[in-house]
Amino acid sequence: MYYDVIQRMAASLHNLHNILEKAEAHAEARKFDAANLLATRLAPDMFPLTRQIQVAADNAKFATARLTGKEAPRDPDDETTIPQLKERLQRTIAFIQSAQPADFDGAAEREARLGFLPGLYMTGHDYLIQFAVPNFYFHLTAAYAILRSSGVELGKRDFIGEITLHPDK
Repeated sequence: MYYDVIQRMAASLHNLHNILEKAEAHAEARKFDAANLLATRLAPDMFPLTRQIQVAADNAKFATARLTGKEAPRDPDDETTIPQLKERLQRTIAFIQSAQPADFDGAAEREARLGFLPGLYMTGHDYLIQFAVPNFYFHLTAAYAILRSSGVELGKRDFIGEITLHPDK
């Protein structure tokens, strides 16, 4: 289960990469700098698009690291362009996809520590279900909503991406 959930996060980051390509095309068609979208927020007290993307990528990266016991790659959070954000997404996807199913053995009971909660931890299972997945999708959805509200032509299929279908038996 843990491997599958993490791989779904990688697929969702791939969808976000494709959404950013649509944002670039939107800006080009309307003759404005796509970087103008990066500071856009849904509300004054919410993160701008750049930070929403960084945090979504970090959530997926840290979930992979915490559940496998691996070291997460470091990202300096210095992206200022959509191509740089797309590169970050690609690096994060590559890290996630480097994890193998066996790497998640023992993930349910592995201690997951969050830097902003010193002296406390969650079990891997609780961390994934109660924190990592909801937080990941919160920031992913915010990024999608920022671009959608900015006029980028997006639909639910852009967010969900490819799904596995089987013919009737």
